[in-house]
Amino acid sequence: MIRHICMFKLKNENKDALIKEFLERAESLKTIPQLKRYEVVYNDKRTPDSNYDVSLIFDFDSVEDLNAYQSSETHINFGKFVATVKEERACIDYEF
Repeated sequence: MIRHICMFKLKNENKDALIKEFLERAESLKTIPQLKRYEVVYNDKRTPDSNYDVSLIFDFDSVEDLNAYQSSETHINFGKFVATVKEERACIDYEF
């Protein structure tokens, strides 16, 4: 199994609305057939501002399935949205 964790720090302007929209748009990713585990989370407001705001935590059977996910039209469209609202991104993919 491959776990894909991708974290984003969103722009500060209207951040609560951006987080809400991010979470809503991320729902579209559930339709990608290679996805075995779907979890989208947001940072607790009581923690430091230096933390990332939202994270995708997804599992796939293989790296090939992860690559298929990343090249899917649904993911590409979501990525176009994210590019307009993110300030920073960090990602890790690992086998477990």
